[in-house]
Amino acid sequence: MLDGKNILITGGTGSFGKQFTKTILARYKPNKIIIYSRDELKQYEMAQRFSDKCMRYFIGDVRDKDRLIKAMNGVDYIVHAAALKHVPIAEYNPMECIKTNINGAQNVIDAAIANGIHKVIALSTDKAANPINLYGATKLASDKLFVAANNITGDKPISFSVVRYGNVMGSRGSVIPFFEKLIREGSTELPITDERMTRFWITLQEGVNFVLKNFERMHGGEIFVPKIPSMSVIDVARTIAPTLKHTVVGIRPGEKMHEVMCPEDDSHLTIEFDDHFVIQPTIQFSHKPNYHLNQLGESGKSVPYGFAYRSDNNSQWLTSEELLAKIELTRNEEK
Repeated sequence: MLDGKNILITGGTGSFGKQFTKTILARYKPNKIIIYSRDELKQYEMAQRFSDKCMRYFIGDVRDKDRLIKAMNGVDYIVHAAALKHVPIAEYNPMECIKTNINGAQNVIDAAIANGIHKVIALSTDKAANPINLYGATKLASDKLFVAANNITGDKPISFSVVRYGNVMGSRGSVIPFFEKLIREGSTELPITDERMTRFWITLQEGVNFVLKNFERMHGGEIFVPKIPSMSVIDVARTIAPTLKHTVVGIRPGEKMHEVMCPEDDSHLTIEFDDHFVIQPTIQFSHKPNYHLNQLGESGKSVPYGFAYRSDNNSQWLTSEELLAKIELTRNEEK
């Protein structure tokens, strides 16, 4: 699929971008992989690890549409991973989050259309479903922009879709590396926001695999949601450090008790496949794809009215043994 192609990753020096790059280099023979991000130090460090002839490193911000247009020249596929993601920081700096996550999303869309890109997938988050914090609200707006972008492509054969998933193990900002850092520093207790709190969990490689598969599946306009397991935050802490005490510190600004990936209000739009869900667009396109049958020939069925895919009502739950295995797998992936 990606042999001989040019791929651009916004926010490419992040956890996802590095794992995505590693995977593409291992599985395909791309013509170019373009890492587009604003931090020169992270680009320099990434270039020491990925120095293949196909690698290109572009300094740029998604807030800069002109730079995006230049960087996307000749590109075939785009993964939009750039975002401001820290929930409390977004609460205290709302306009900065809006400029990157909403205005930046529109810039990516405009630049992609201007360059006639083949396919674009934007990364979303469970926090975009029924959002209660600014980060989630900006990502919901971004999701809507990428879905609606399929209506403004004109006669250009370009498709936009969204991938939404939960907490990524090992990524910057995840609670697991935070707990491990405290343990290394000799902490005698771990801070827990609330004993009832649950989250969806996915490894970086699982997220990368899901995005790659959806480049093959997509019609354009879908929000893809993987079926992934849940676990309570306190069970994560007990698994990582079974002998340490826990201190309940309370929910942070803008934080939810449980996360949702397919809201009940979207149940009339949600289609269930074997290993994922698809949320259809609420708006009508000039050409309406059959979202019940994807481009790989996989078929799905509509979920019952009132269905919601939540981290607390999930049918899949991680055991301690499974969590430890996934953490070890994540460590090996990072090498």
